[in-house]
Amino acid sequence: MKEKLSFVIPCYYSEKTIGDVLKRIIATVNEDGRYDYEIICVNDGSTDGTYAVLRELAANPHIKVVDLSRNFGQHSALMAGFRYVTGNIIVCLDDDGQNPPEEMFKLIDELANGYDLVSAKYSKDKRNIIRRLGSKVSFAMSHYLINMPDNIELNSYYVMKRFVVDEIVKYDNPYPFVHGLALRVTRNIANVEIRHDDRMAGTSGYNLHGLIRLWLNGFTAFSEKPLRLASVSGVVCASAGIIYALIIIIRKLLGNITASGYSSMMAALLFFCGVIMLFLGLLGEYIGRMYICINNAPQYAIRETKNIEIGLEQEQISKRE
Repeated sequence: MKEKLSFVIPCYYSEKTIGDVLKRIIATVNEDGRYDYEIICVNDGSTDGTYAVLRELAANPHIKVVDLSRNFGQHSALMAGFRYVTGNIIVCLDDDGQNPPEEMFKLIDELANGYDLVSAKYSKDKRNIIRRLGSKVSFAMSHYLINMPDNIELNSYYVMKRFVVDEIVKYDNPYPFVHGLALRVTRNIANVEIRHDDRMAGTSGYNLHGLIRLWLNGFTAFSEKPLRLASVSGVVCASAGIIYALIIIIRKLLGNITASGYSSMMAALLFFCGVIMLFLGLLGEYIGRMYICINNAPQYAIRETKNIEIGLEQEQISKRE
């Protein structure tokens, strides 16, 4: 019996591109001939014709469709798809054609060298400037806050073994950050260089607000280092205040003191008040997300599925347990 590949594709306003992406995936898998396959497309609240296109494509029983009730975000859509996979190897890629399906076996074959997860590393990144900037910040954050291995990039085109996904889906809180969840499971990760194509149509669904929300998900859910930074900053500021107070006292005793300037005092007050408010806001993010998790906010909500058996998600969960 052939091993099965499970493709998971979050779809967002991709009515003009998703059909071609799926056609290329199927052609590439069939040409290779070593694997069976399933493709799980998750419509993440698109209000154009994306879901209508997906329903038509679901005439192929290998194509499974999950329709979310609203836009929950790319990582929540991935989590929804992960809960329905039945393959041995999971392949994640975008719906816009920038991740060339023809390159998939460069990633898949690298797993045979003993890796648990293999991610694409683009020879020439053709995403827009906001996405490129977002990726650089995300990589830096992952290295510092989540201890991602040095010289490793986790992009949106990657493959992983089934056990990694089985552990990832145990996280059922809102605000998932898939890369962080994967790094909780394994550090046995490799990169393979592949080409990066231009978008086939449309523009990226990520804007600056979406990227900031993703960064917040990453460091509030997977690291306490920002809180440690707040503590260290408090110690540094308090120490600076004590040292300055001692200097003033010594100068006073020596009779060598002049009145402090109003401008410098206001600048110092504004700076320290800004630092305090920044870290209060950060603390509020942690507390707010804890509150939402306690209230069982959904990670996603499914309106409808196609080619997915009723109760399959529960069956998959039972197998993992």
